[in-house]
Order: sequence, then C-alpha cells, then structure tokens
Amino acid sequence: LLSWDVYEEGIPHCLKADGLTSLPYDICFSFTKYAEITYTKHWKDDAFFGYQFLNGVNPILIRRCTALPDNFGVTDEMVFSNGQHNLAEEMKKGNIFLCDYKLLDGVQANTINGKQQFLMAPLVLLQKTNDDKLMPIAIQVSLSEKSEDNPIFLPTDSEYDWLLAKIFVRSANFNLYELNAHLLRTHLLAEVFAMSVFRNLPMVHPLYKLLIPHTRYTLNINFLARKLLISKNGFFSQFTASGGEGVFTILKKSLSSLTYSSLCIPDDIAERGLKDVPNFHYRDDGLKLWDIIHRFVKGTLSFYYKTDVEVEQDSELQAWIKDIFQYGFLSLESTGIPQKFTTVDEMVKFVTMVIFTCSAQHSAVNSGQYDFGAWMPNSPTSLQLPPPTKKGIATEKTMLDCFPSVNTTVHGLAVMWLLSKQSSDRVLIGQYPEMRFTEEFPLQKIKEFQEELKKLSADIKTRNSSLDLPYIYLDPDVVENSVSL
Repeated sequence: LLSWDVYEEGIPHCLKADGLTSLPYDICFSFTKYAEITYTKHWKDDAFFGYQFLNGVNPILIRRCTALPDNFGVTDEMVFSNGQHNLAEEMKKGNIFLCDYKLLDGVQANTINGKQQFLMAPLVLLQKTNDDKLMPIAIQVSLSEKSEDNPIFLPTDSEYDWLLAKIFVRSANFNLYELNAHLLRTHLLAEVFAMSVFRNLPMVHPLYKLLIPHTRYTLNINFLARKLLISKNGFFSQFTASGGEGVFTILKKSLSSLTYSSLCIPDDIAERGLKDVPNFHYRDDGLKLWDIIHRFVKGTLSFYYKTDVEVEQDSELQAWIKDIFQYGFLSLESTGIPQKFTTVDEMVKFVTMVIFTCSAQHSAVNSGQYDFGAWMPNSPTSLQLPPPTKKGIATEKTMLDCFPSVNTTVHGLAVMWLLSKQSSDRVLIGQYPEMRFTEEFPLQKIKEFQEELKKLSADIKTRNSSLDLPYIYLDPDVVENSVSL
C-alpha cells in the first residue's frame, strides 16, 4: 500500500519513496517517456503584456478591481492626464483590473552565482480600452506603503522606467505561477488525488475506474520534481529568485490562501468578476471543457449512485475525500474543501474539479511555458538588481544589468522547453487505452464524452483561425488526461 510522506511541513503531503526503483511498476513512466525527459517581437508592447494575464501561463491572478488596495496610491491625475476619465467611474463601468502579487511579499530572494537576487511583489492596474484591449496603466513594483522610494510607474514615464517596471512584474509572475498555479495547484494536488485513489478505492470501485486514467505518471513526475526542481540542489534553488527557502514560503502561503471555489473554473471566473471580459480564451474554452467533463461525470456516477444516501454510506468514497482534506489541504477548513460527501451533486462537482485540474488546468498553465518564456526578457527567472527607487535614471544598461546571468537563463529555457514539450506516448483527455468500465451505460457516456470533446476541438480550431495569436492550450487535441510532465 502506498504511504504518505511529509516533504516539507505546511504543504500537501506526498508519496513516500526511497527512489524511483521503489515505485510500483504500474505507476512509472514508460521507457519512451524516460527517453524523452533525459514571441520576441511583441514583448515590449503594453497590449501583449496585458494579454498574457488572460491567456498566458498564469490566467488565475487577474481580477476586476472595484477598490484600490490601501498601499496602491494611484490617482486620476497619474493615469488620466487628459481628464477624460476618472478611476471611480471606470471601476464602476467594470473597466479596471488588478493583479496583486502579495503572495511574494516578504519572500527571501535567492543568491545565485554568489550574487544577491531580487524578487518583488508588484501591484498592476490595467484598463480595458474601447477596442477591447487590456492595457497596463500603473505599476508599483513593491507592495510596501507608498513613499518617494517606491514610485508608481506609468506608461507616460521614460521608455526604460516603464519597461523595467514591466520586467519586474514578468519575473514576479514566473516565480509565482511556477510555484502556485503550476506546482501546487496542479502537480501537488493531482498527486494527493492520485494517492487517495490508490490508498482508498478498490479497482472495482466506479470512482477508481473513472479517475485512474487521470493519475497516469503523476507520482513519477512529482518524485522527479522534488528531486530535480525544488530540492536543495535543484533547478529552483540554483536558477530562480524564489529558490531555496522562498519556494516553501510561497507554497505555504499559496496553500493557506487556496479555496475550493478557486479550483472550480465557473466559480473562480465569477468570483474574480471576469465573466464578460473580451478575448479571454482561457475562460471561454475552460468553461466549455468544465461543462463537458461535468456532464460526463454526472452521467457516469449517477448510474452507480441513485440517491444521496448511497453516497453517504459508501465508506470507500468517504475515505477518499477525507484523505484528500487531511493530507492535501492539511485539514484547513478555510479552504472550503469538503471533508465528506452528503449528496450526489457534491460528489459530482468535486470529481469534476479533480479531472479538470489533472487535465485542462495543468495544460493551461504548463503547455505555454516555452511559448511565452523562450524570449527571456518576457519571463526572467530572476533579476540581479533592485527596482529603481527614482524615476528617470533607468537606461538600456540598467535593464541589461538587471537580467539574469547567461547560465541562469540557459537553464531556465531548458527546463521550460522540457516541461512544455509533448510526449510521444501522451494520452489525451477522452482517450482510454485501458478500458475499465464494462457495463453498456458508462461505455455509452464515454462515447458521448469523446464526441463532445471532438466538437469542442473543432470549434476552438475554427476560432483560432481568425486570431493573430491562437489560443491552443485547452484544445482537447493537446490536453493530456493527467499531470504526466
């Protein structure tokens, strides 16, 4: 039986393993997988900078802004010098958005090549324009209270003042999304879901049959992530601003502020006030995919659970959710994660979230890493200078000195390339090479699921054909069934 282990206090528990050879054969990579594992022109554009908050690798941070944070002293004069608009009015219309990197506040930045690195916790204000673009209108690079040494940078500032402010945001974004949106909210949670399946559900259980395809390779890739990425001598420790202690500070802060509703894309989009933001392809494709998965899960599980009482009395199912609450969310009631299931609907929603997290959400935050990060200035893993404390002194040399060293950059690119590369033995969502269900009803549901995924894929391709920059990361043709890389 698989056993739980504590890799670090305060983050989700994981699989206990002495080495790769100790992993059960049936959860390991195939030989093929082992063999494979061993947009520069627009990066300065404000419109592309804004676009990435919606359709880049971290689409879960931006939210509609109805009131400025106390420590963000943006005034009408700063952002609307022509006097045509005012912030209060624009907020009321729903045109103002905020990205707050507060989870990075107080994180001890790394030392790389013997040199102190810098990781800030910026605040970014954006405005939806009449032509439906999302444009940054103010950036405060540090969260600390407004002071002369902590200026608010504006698009009207000098070229390098404004560009450097955006670079500090992009570097903060890399460090936060890799650890929060990617590692914690897909990899580590997927491992918890998988561990609980293996420990609590017998192979004949319908939920085992439903979820087992979404656990493929997850325990193996996470074992490697702990060994090669977040360990003492791993990639993060050597080549990112958040490396070392910072990794665990960010993971712990992220877990303690995580909520069940933020893992369910319909609730998350509503909570962040983003239902009607134009050109938000992550939302559009994600909501459709969630609905398709939800219909499939509901149809399949309703065949086995006709009443709420049957759900309540299934001790194996209850043990599964209890393990997840206890070992994944460390029994934090503030997360809103259920500790038990009392209705069919509760179970169906949670299982939908599990499948969406392991497949769609991981694809959304993983597959575009190299696309958006291959041009290092758009996604620096670390920065070597502190942000300017005064305006008007930044030059091209300041920017170049600020960027990470060549060896840091090269390792960053290699890891991003590796992580976003598709495996030749991948199994896409809706594909079931090992057919576990035998009854006709669930087999029919799988067929309907596959048809709906096929239609969504065709619709996405049609939509993408008219976009300057296609959004492909939630196309069922690229979404893997599990967190396998």
